[in-house]
Amino acid sequence: MNVLPVVIAVAVLAAVALAIVWALRLERPYLQPIAILRAVLQLAVLTIILVGVISNGWWVGLFLVVMVGAATWVVLRRLELRLPDAPTIAGIIVVATAIPVTIVFLTGAVQFSPRYVLAVGGIVVGNAMTVCTLMGRSLAAGFVSQREEIEGWLALGATPRIASIRSVRVAASTALIPATDQTRTTGIVTLPGAFVGAIFAGASVIVAAEFQVLVLASILVTGAISVALLSWRFGAPRVIPIGKLR
Repeated sequence: MNVLPVVIAVAVLAAVALAIVWALRLERPYLQPIAILRAVLQLAVLTIILVGVISNGWWVGLFLVVMVGAATWVVLRRLELRLPDAPTIAGIIVVATAIPVTIVFLTGAVQFSPRYVLAVGGIVVGNAMTVCTLMGRSLAAGFVSQREEIEGWLALGATPRIASIRSVRVAASTALIPATDQTRTTGIVTLPGAFVGAIFAGASVIVAAEFQVLVLASILVTGAISVALLSWRFGAPRVIPIGKLR
């Protein structure tokens, strides 16, 4: 693939995104082109790093730790949580990632090697981050919009967890929609990255499909674990927040 046409295409796409968001008067319209620029820089650095990392188990483990840390930081900023909440969020991401990844390798579905651990683990960590962010934002909004209902249940003697259960369930369901829809429409509406990437790497269509199914199933399990742990941690507020999760 020629580099120059790629650079031109990315620059044009970034300009189009900026123009549309700017015209709609959305908040911080510069975020989209900056996100594209960051993706370019980060992928460039990642490419250089992976040359020496991908075959070394210790370096792969360290790289996954860095990914968890970065994902935790993104969730903290998006949900406006405090720094003391970082261990909780990191723990949720680690547990939600470790369980499906362990199942994939223990069953022998994928060969246990550093490169595959990095591939599966990296995808799953990213989706755990997305689910945590989506649920946290929906939960905060639900607590505020359903404040009177929650306070009414509390006044009747319900526990904070019971009083907030409708908001929690709605937020959890909302957070799982993207991964669920992606799985349901794979091959019909979307061609997932893992599938296309495996084919580009030289794998057969059947092997690529098998790998993609494993990834999608892992993502769904990760999402379910993430919303369950978030519900346990933030689903019983003693004080209804105003626009924030905490």
